[in-house]
Amino acid sequence: MTTLPSPQQLRYLLALAEHGHFGRAARACGVTQSTLSAGIIALERQLDSTLLEHGPVKRPVFTPLGLEVVGRARAALGALEAVAETAAAAREPLSGPLRVGLIPTIGPFLLPRLMPALREAFPRLRLWLREDLTERLVERLESGRLDLLILALPCDCNEAETMAIAEDPFLVALPPGHRLAGRERVPVAALGGERLLLLEDGHCLRGHALSACDLPGAAAGDEFAATSLHTLAQMVAGGLGVTLLPRLAVEGGLLAETPLAVRPLEHEAARTLGLAWRARSPRAAEFRDLGALVQRAIRPA
Repeated sequence: MTTLPSPQQLRYLLALAEHGHFGRAARACGVTQSTLSAGIIALERQLDSTLLEHGPVKRPVFTPLGLEVVGRARAALGALEAVAETAAAAREPLSGPLRVGLIPTIGPFLLPRLMPALREAFPRLRLWLREDLTERLVERLESGRLDLLILALPCDCNEAETMAIAEDPFLVALPPGHRLAGRERVPVAALGGERLLLLEDGHCLRGHALSACDLPGAAAGDEFAATSLHTLAQMVAGGLGVTLLPRLAVEGGLLAETPLAVRPLEHEAARTLGLAWRARSPRAAEFRDLGALVQRAIRPA
């Protein structure tokens, strides 16, 4: 009978692949560096294979076989975790740890509404939150480091299952005294002659705003791209241009003490907010139930 690697050995290997450093990987696993190194050496001997290049190198370098084993180890640990999750979900749905990723244009504005509702509805649920850009969150979801994402759709979520939960309309934010501030609603065509400020590349809100409003990419003032919605609001307040903001952020206090005029578009354009989880996750039914609660938290006050 083939001797199988232990889950702990696979965890050591994945931690080393993720952190790229023996010391940091050991700290992530809660062991000493010598324990982690010994575990990986034992794994190589057990497999009778070389997973790492051995020599005077400061950072671990995986062999081609080592990289393939890392991928299979990630899938194997994911399958083992799914066994435990299936049993836990059957005992008590939405309890225990849940690792949730959110994008920066949703997290700060949704969480103050969502967290009290979650604590009341699911007191035994323990949330671990991570805020990051969509691409990196999807990578973490695929590798099993996150269980659920709250993001904007459509997105390149690979094989993840997604669920739309709400529409989040775009609002036009204008500097004080702007010529369009006197209108109840702003036609998209009226933005054609304006410098449109947006978030920098990498933020999905940029593409969603241009797509939803059918604006060409050339309309954006790329030299004035911002790294956050708060910076974007300050740039508009400084008279550098106009921007499109999601209603969730505006209602979440983004413009507090900022003298901006905010107007809806004449023909409503919106991004879609949704959830994403690994396909065939044993907790899919739980996530759909959770989606209903998130949906209620997103609704306008």
